[in-house]
Amino acid sequence: MKSKIAFIYNIFKSKHFLSLTSNGVNALIGVVTIGILFRYLTKEDMGNWGFFLTVLLLVDTFRSGFLSTSFVKFYAGSTQERQYEIIGSTWYIGIIITMIFVIINIPAYFVSLYIKDTSITLFLRFFSINYLLSLPFFISNCILQGKQRFDRLLILNFTNQGSFLGLLLITIFLKKIDIHTVLYCYLSANLISSLLSLLLGWADIKKIKYKTKTGIREIYNFGKFSVGTNLSATLLSSTDSFIIKLFLGPAFLAVYGAGIKLIAFIEIPLRSFVFTAMPGLSSHFNSGAKSDVLQVMKKYIGMITFALMPLSILVIIFADYAILILGGAKYVNTEAPNILRIFMIISLLYPADRFFGLTLDIIHLPKINFQKVVLMVIVTVVTDWLAIKFTGSIYGVAAASIFCTLTGLIIGFYALNRYYQKFTFLDIYSNGYKELVLLLKDNYTRFFKKAKT
Repeated sequence: MKSKIAFIYNIFKSKHFLSLTSNGVNALIGVVTIGILFRYLTKEDMGNWGFFLTVLLLVDTFRSGFLSTSFVKFYAGSTQERQYEIIGSTWYIGIIITMIFVIINIPAYFVSLYIKDTSITLFLRFFSINYLLSLPFFISNCILQGKQRFDRLLILNFTNQGSFLGLLLITIFLKKIDIHTVLYCYLSANLISSLLSLLLGWADIKKIKYKTKTGIREIYNFGKFSVGTNLSATLLSSTDSFIIKLFLGPAFLAVYGAGIKLIAFIEIPLRSFVFTAMPGLSSHFNSGAKSDVLQVMKKYIGMITFALMPLSILVIIFADYAILILGGAKYVNTEAPNILRIFMIISLLYPADRFFGLTLDIIHLPKINFQKVVLMVIVTVVTDWLAIKFTGSIYGVAAASIFCTLTGLIIGFYALNRYYQKFTFLDIYSNGYKELVLLLKDNYTRFFKKAKT
C-alpha cells in the first residue's frame, strides 16, 4: 500500500504533471471567466473586450518576446553565477521596456480623448499601467519556468486567474459589471500576482545587481529575433480579430470568439509540454547532441498529436453543448459551434508547428523562425481578406486558417531538414505513437506492480 501511494505521489510531483496541472487549472478558470463575461456583457461589449485584450497582448509581446525564450535558453544548465547574471539582466531589460511603455502612454492618453472606439480608448489609457503592475509577475514566470518549479508556477498563475475571477464575481454581486469594471478587475489581478511573487521572493528582484553588459547584450542579440517571432505570432493569432472587427463589426467578433475560446483546452497540454521540453532541448543542443534534439522534438510532436485526437473528436461531436456551456444559449444558434469544429480539426497540426518553431529557436536559427511567422501573417491577412470578400462570413475566415498553419509547417520542416538534420513526418508520427504506447504500458505496468506489493 505504501509503495502504491509513493508511486502516485511521484506522478503528482513530476514536472510534466505539475506543468499540465498549472496550465489546465488556469485554462479552466479562464474558460469559466470567459463564460461569465459572455453572459453578463452585451455582444458589442464582449467583442470590444476581446479586441482590447488582443491589442494588449500584442503590444506585450515586445516584452515577452524579448525575454521569455531568451531567459530559458541562457538560464537552463548554467552555473549559479551565470544564472544570477541572466536573472539580473532580464530584470534590467524588463524594466527598460516597461518604462518605454510608460513614456509612450503619456501622449497616447491624450490621443484617446479624440477616439470613440471603446476598446482602443481603454488600451490607449491603460496599457502602460497594466505592464507596470504585471512586471514582477511576468519575470517570476520566466524564472520559475527556467528553474522548472512548476509547483510554484501553478500557485502563481492560479492566483492571477483566480483573483480575476473572484473580483468579477464581486462586481456581479454588486451589480456593477461593465467593460470598465472588468478592466479594473484585470489590472487588480495582475497587481495581486506581482505582490505575491515579490513577497515570496520568486521574482528574485534583488539579483538585478548581478546584471552585466555581456548578459544584456546576449539576451538582446537573441531577443531581437525572438521578439519579432513572438510579435508576429501574436499578430498571427490576432489578425482574424482585427479583420473581423474592421469588416464585420464587434458583434461578429464576439461570435467568432465564442467559437475559438475552447481551443484553450488544446493549448493546455501543448503549452505544458513546450515549457517542460524547452530546458531539455537547450541542454541537448548545448552539449552537441544533435540527434537527441530531434528525438525529443519528434517524441513530443507525435505523442501530443495522438493524445489530442480523442479530445478533438469529442469536441467536434458535442460542439453545440460546449458553446452552450461557454457562452450561453444566445451563441448556440450562431456560427460559433461550427467555428469550433473547424478549429478542432486544424488544431491537430498545432503541435508540429509549435515544436518546429521552438526547435529553430533552440538551435540558433531564430531569424528563420521569425521569417516563417512573418510569412504566416501575410498568408493569414490575404486569405482572411479573400474569405470575407467572397463569402462575407466568419466561416470563411476560420477555414482560411488552414493555409496559415500549412505555411508554417512546410517552412519549419524544410528549414530543419536543410540546416540541421534530415527527418520525415512519418518519423515524427510513428515515433510519437510508439512513445505514447510505451508510456501508457510502462505506467500501467508500474502501477499494478506497485499495487500488488
